[in-house]
Amino acid sequence: MENADHHPLPSWQPGQIHIAIGATKGSLTITWSTRNRTRESTVAIQSPYEEHQGSSELFVDGGKERREQWIHRVQVAGLAPASTFLYRVGSPQGWSDLLELRTLPSGDSWSPRVLLFGDMGTENAASLPHIQRAAGGGEIDAVIHVGDMAYDMAEHEGRRGDLFMEQVEPVASMVPYMTCPGNHEWHYNFTNYRARFGGSMPGRQEDMFFSFDLGPVHFVSISTEFYYYLNFGVSQVVRQYEWVERDLASVDRAKTPWVVLYGHRPMYCTNDDRDDCTRFETRTRTGLPVLNWWGLEELMVQYGVDLAVWAHEHSYERLFPTYNRSVVASPDPHQPYLNPRAPVHITTGSAGCREHHDDFEKDHPAWSAFRSTKYGYTRMKVANSTHLYLEQVDVETEEQPVIDRVWVIQENHGPFTSLLPVTPPGPAVKVV
Repeated sequence: MENADHHPLPSWQPGQIHIAIGATKGSLTITWSTRNRTRESTVAIQSPYEEHQGSSELFVDGGKERREQWIHRVQVAGLAPASTFLYRVGSPQGWSDLLELRTLPSGDSWSPRVLLFGDMGTENAASLPHIQRAAGGGEIDAVIHVGDMAYDMAEHEGRRGDLFMEQVEPVASMVPYMTCPGNHEWHYNFTNYRARFGGSMPGRQEDMFFSFDLGPVHFVSISTEFYYYLNFGVSQVVRQYEWVERDLASVDRAKTPWVVLYGHRPMYCTNDDRDDCTRFETRTRTGLPVLNWWGLEELMVQYGVDLAVWAHEHSYERLFPTYNRSVVASPDPHQPYLNPRAPVHITTGSAGCREHHDDFEKDHPAWSAFRSTKYGYTRMKVANSTHLYLEQVDVETEEQPVIDRVWVIQENHGPFTSLLPVTPPGPAVKVV
């Protein structure tokens, strides 16, 4: 990759602009980068004109060159909901072009439209033009990138990360671009991810897990990578597990009846690459090896997570309602997604990257409902408190057909009580 850092003068020009849902209700966090420090970090909203001030911090890449850039973040609150605004970011030392953003509707009774995908790089980003058209055409309210970005952000002393941020800017500067870390973000303990995205999400930068509400949906973003990069510490696994339990326990299902959890590595898959999800005891599902502590599937059942979204496998796969590697029958066996009694899982890791596709095993277990290796992305529309629609778009075929679609209908949000252990009546008996 060509070295683009030779500037005859200091560069204060903003770039890599992206939006995230803010930490306070109705707010947005707008983030950008400059090569050199500026005296201000300003978001200027046009018509009516108003300025919002923020701060910046120095990011030093972990590579040999120790490349530096300044990451600017501004919390923007008080904008009218469901409205379009023109804005620019920067300082009197340098401003961005005039950009457009759309604020989200207020309340919890509207119908969010979200694109979900993972594993999109700077090379072979097959889905990116289609995602950009959807954002520019006003067809979506937010994007969720389920880990693995750029391939890899730390490459070429972080220049690969700069290029990726520039590539997604036409989308990410217009609608919230929400994320979670994947294994390709691991370098230097995820420092590129933390600097570029982690500090912009509505959680602590050092944690890399958070939650947010979008209409009637409570989204929970986790780092599956804590379970695999134990060289960075086991405490992060424990801290996230305890936070997930507190977060799920606090959800008001009257306001946000749907709960969607997303993270990079799947609990289940039927690919032929021998990844962890092809094995019986996936770490995120059952816990760390030998100990079997801090597995998340039991929490998902206990608190009634409706949908789990994963990536990592460069393919698309939809599961029937599943628990402990078995299909859980719904009240009507002929309609498995009508009032499901276990979480529904999808894997959507086929947005396109230089590593191409991941194939499937020829035979698959009963819990796998649909599989495709075509490049593509997932659309979600939450119609109301009981109906959620998912479809997978194939971008390899010229017409971009929808190759999979399903309505998940849940009239009884909450714990999947039929899967919970039954506590025997009477006092516990101590065995000596």
